[in-house]
Amino acid sequence: MTKPPRRAPAGLPDPDTLLAFLREAGSAEKTDIARHFGLKGDERRMLREMIRTLEAEGKLGKRGRKGFSPVGDLPPVGVADVVERDIDGDLFVRLVEAAEDAPRALLIPDNGGKTGPAPGLGDRVLVKFARAGDGWEARLIKKLDTGTNRVLGVIRKSNRECRVEPVDRRSKDVLFVPPAQAADLKDGDLVLAAIEKGENRYGPKRGKILETIGREDDPRAASLIAIHAHGVPTGFSEAVEQEAEDQELPSLKGREDLRQVPFVTIDPADARDHDDAVYAERDTDPKNADGWIVWVAIADVAAYVRPGTALDREARAKGNSTYFPDRVEPMLPERLSNGLCSLKEGENRACLAVRMVFDKDGRKTGHKFLRGLMRSHAKLSYEQAQAAIDGPENGGGTDDTTGPIMEAILYPLWNAYRTLLKGRLKRSPLAIDSPERRILMAPDGGIAAIVPRKSLEAHRLIEEMMIQANVCAAETLEQKKTPLIFRIHDAPSQEKLFNLADFLQTLAMPWAKGEPATTKRFNKLLDQTRDTPHAEVVNEVVLRSQMQAIYSPENVGHFGLNLDRYAHFTSPIRRYSDLIVHRGLIRALKLGSDGLTDREIAELSTIAEQVTATERRSMAAERDAMDRYVAAFLEDRVGATFPGRITGVTRFGLFVRLAETGADGLVPVSSLGGEYFHHDDKAHALVGERSGQRWLLGRSVEVKLVEATPVTGGLLFEMLSDPDPRDPNAPAPRLGLRGRGPMGRGGDGNGPPKRGSKRPGGPKPPSGGRPSGGLKGVRKGKRR
Repeated sequence: MTKPPRRAPAGLPDPDTLLAFLREAGSAEKTDIARHFGLKGDERRMLREMIRTLEAEGKLGKRGRKGFSPVGDLPPVGVADVVERDIDGDLFVRLVEAAEDAPRALLIPDNGGKTGPAPGLGDRVLVKFARAGDGWEARLIKKLDTGTNRVLGVIRKSNRECRVEPVDRRSKDVLFVPPAQAADLKDGDLVLAAIEKGENRYGPKRGKILETIGREDDPRAASLIAIHAHGVPTGFSEAVEQEAEDQELPSLKGREDLRQVPFVTIDPADARDHDDAVYAERDTDPKNADGWIVWVAIADVAAYVRPGTALDREARAKGNSTYFPDRVEPMLPERLSNGLCSLKEGENRACLAVRMVFDKDGRKTGHKFLRGLMRSHAKLSYEQAQAAIDGPENGGGTDDTTGPIMEAILYPLWNAYRTLLKGRLKRSPLAIDSPERRILMAPDGGIAAIVPRKSLEAHRLIEEMMIQANVCAAETLEQKKTPLIFRIHDAPSQEKLFNLADFLQTLAMPWAKGEPATTKRFNKLLDQTRDTPHAEVVNEVVLRSQMQAIYSPENVGHFGLNLDRYAHFTSPIRRYSDLIVHRGLIRALKLGSDGLTDREIAELSTIAEQVTATERRSMAAERDAMDRYVAAFLEDRVGATFPGRITGVTRFGLFVRLAETGADGLVPVSSLGGEYFHHDDKAHALVGERSGQRWLLGRSVEVKLVEATPVTGGLLFEMLSDPDPRDPNAPAPRLGLRGRGPMGRGGDGNGPPKRGSKRPGGPKPPSGGRPSGGLKGVRKGKRR
């Protein structure tokens, strides 16, 4: 195992010292180098000059977009492509983000032989590099499935042929399976196939079956497809499972005893892991009259998942847990996620806790982090806690768990939250209303129902306390000058604001383009329209005007939460970003020897990019699985009519969201009537070329379900409602122009569907830029 680079004495290094540091770290960016050597001001400028000189001398090369490494060197571990096979059959790899001078390396198998099927040319692999004689060796860690030449599909058999039809509705790669492989396949099998290069450039492609995954009629097929389609890692290696099993129960060594603090966990009713617990009490300090002390305890995952271990490497590769209606693909093995790192009722658990002090106006006046040993005094569900607070007069009531803790625990928690709420209202985070649905699974694995997800005050209580704990983590690490991964959410771009202003103009609502974007300004707009017919469409357009939240070592603040600094600290069981923040706090506050290493600090930019990418991967997989489950649920209701709302307007049709299930489907533009429609992107409308009749974003409509295809998640609707009349202020229609568009008929792709179209739904509905910043009711796994 490569040792992390040691902290160097402050001051500009000489070239040999710099090269030695980069050789040990593998690669690093300029900012990481400067931070490692404690450089500021003129020293940073001199460092840049030294790097330019070393590049010119051929001693330093680029690694990726911003990184640098010694010429001819390779990092200890990296992702590489299999690029060559010699006459003896040996494979050679080249680093993916390699400098031009980077050497190739001989691929050798893992000593344990546990890396799965052998890789071939074109495969992408994770390897451990080491010098060997005059060259380099790359020891295989595992093969990565890039999916570049793979098709996930369903077997369709007839008397004359066997083919693989892709489950991705955007894919056109239908593969034909040779008879020799087709014999053991059955119609409806879910398979992973490789596209084989044929002699002919055109015509049908041949496929080689790599793996049979399951059956399309399996109730769990939706999540299986999503996992394989998006390359979500599953399971754990034997080494990782063994490391998890070898962990010991926590003790008081190096910890403060917090077992007398009556923490409680409040989670979804079906939660199996509990990584946060809360407690609140009145502040007895006379200088803080009517103030509150709020405790948040988080599972001390860093005590079990240490840098450089197999557990750490696999957790970093997964990036986060991925949640489906019927299963979870966890970031950590069950021994930790549901065992030692789960704050179970009545059991001693290692934790990293923060004690926060708030004044009577909800303003935080101080905080302190402790590494402790705690014991949860009660395990509650959101509904259970809410019912106890609501009381019999509001349809709730206590039970055997909540009754005894009302006075000592639950009432103080709610009173503290209502004080924190004063501060939240002053801060004015973005108040977008984005209702969600949840899928209830039947015992046989099918879908029992799709219901709205309730937003309770209990959700908001936990959300606000977690947000405050996250702020404390960012503030502490900044104050201690310890690098960290921030959770950032940039303000909307000028282009998005101009598009919003253009749309609001169509509703006769003023929005000055020159004024800066603030959450208060957005909230004022949402409040003005909340009880009007335009409420849902304005909410939707404001949501789509937002940027997406990401992870970064460079802080720009969190626009959606209206916070200057914010980090993820509260879910280290399911997010690697939080584990990095925990390690940063342990290092900064000298709470142990298992804190953030120098090497991790040098790699923070790479880690931030990676966990952002894995979060996107999980979100896409979860969304795809939901689409397929919903399509399966509606398959028996083809021909039925549903109320819905237009949630997307594109040149190829209208996306409609059903009120009952929240399902999204497409009304193709070719089915809307006997004229051509053009897409008015400013008004978010399809407008008839002759009549001027319009289909507007946000409009309530009635549709008929024409097709539902569970294997692709596609829904196809027929519009039953009439369009809105012509806009009296619009210019007269300009006829005779439809032949000039780049797509032929109408220039807007208004022609009938192409021949050979197999699957309903076409492109996916626009998802917009969700700020992912505590804007919706909190639940476990929610990405704030």
